[in-house]
Amino acid sequence: MSRLRYTINRLLQAIPVVVGIITITFLLTDAIPGDPVQIMLGPSPSAQQAAAIRAKFGLDQPLHIRYLNYLLDVVRGDLGTSIYYGVPVTEKIMERLPVTLLLLASSFAFALVTAVPLGIISARRRNKPTDHVSRVVALLGVSTPSFWIGLMLIIVFAFQLDLLPATNLVMPWAAPENVEGAETRLGVVATAVEHLILPTITLGTLQMAAFTRIERSSMLEVLNQEYVKLARAYGVKESTIVRKHAFRNAQLPLITIVGLQLTQALGGAVLTETVFSISGMGRLIITAIQNQDFQLVMGTTLVFGLVFVIGVIITDLSYAYVDPRVSFDESE
Repeated sequence: MSRLRYTINRLLQAIPVVVGIITITFLLTDAIPGDPVQIMLGPSPSAQQAAAIRAKFGLDQPLHIRYLNYLLDVVRGDLGTSIYYGVPVTEKIMERLPVTLLLLASSFAFALVTAVPLGIISARRRNKPTDHVSRVVALLGVSTPSFWIGLMLIIVFAFQLDLLPATNLVMPWAAPENVEGAETRLGVVATAVEHLILPTITLGTLQMAAFTRIERSSMLEVLNQEYVKLARAYGVKESTIVRKHAFRNAQLPLITIVGLQLTQALGGAVLTETVFSISGMGRLIITAIQNQDFQLVMGTTLVFGLVFVIGVIITDLSYAYVDPRVSFDESE
């Protein structure tokens, strides 16, 4: 089976998953206690005002009719209109999604850049002080809540040392005139990096810890394989063995966990954006839930689900590029 055909099959297999996400989210959102009309108009709205709002957003229809209508709208690319913001849900998501994607990309980059070397060094120096330090760091990273890490970073680096900003996020593609203190494109990028450091470390620490443990275990397993022992017997340098023979073969477990960590990263993004007052998808979905904005809750949840599904498919496709032994042929 070719990679293109395999990709198409995986995308088709993702359709029932997406429908399941929509269905569960729709039912759970409808079960939230309270009335969004009262949130919009106050605790004592007039009957006419309440009826008009319900008719406008389809809240006066039976549950199954609203569900079927929503499915048809999703197929057409229409996620409805936000009750709280009064604008199309798609417009609000497109405004906030780049912020969250930037935060996710930077946190995963930080996690991989730090975890891979730590895992390799820990595996090469097993049961030595370097290995013990690496394992303790990984254990602390897995055990510590991301919001607590964010708060500690803000206290130390923003308030006490006054080195880094504690709130908001500057997009690197923003116009220089819209960024305070930035006169050139390079200045915008520098400001964006400065604002991104603390949220990146906050969100990326958990991923870094998980990746380090997986990389260490995988490298230890590969370094104990017979072909590695044979290379040592022939006098091949340890650094050459790690670089040319062990490293690539040890990455499949790491690639797998990178895809699966998307769920935790998306959940962590909600807390990270709240701690650092970043206007991304995390804060958007919190606002939607607090105001019982049904359309916005379902739209943001659907986007989160799509990001995870796409991430898993990319993970699967990455296997063949890392390890030529992996085949997409179902007959094998």
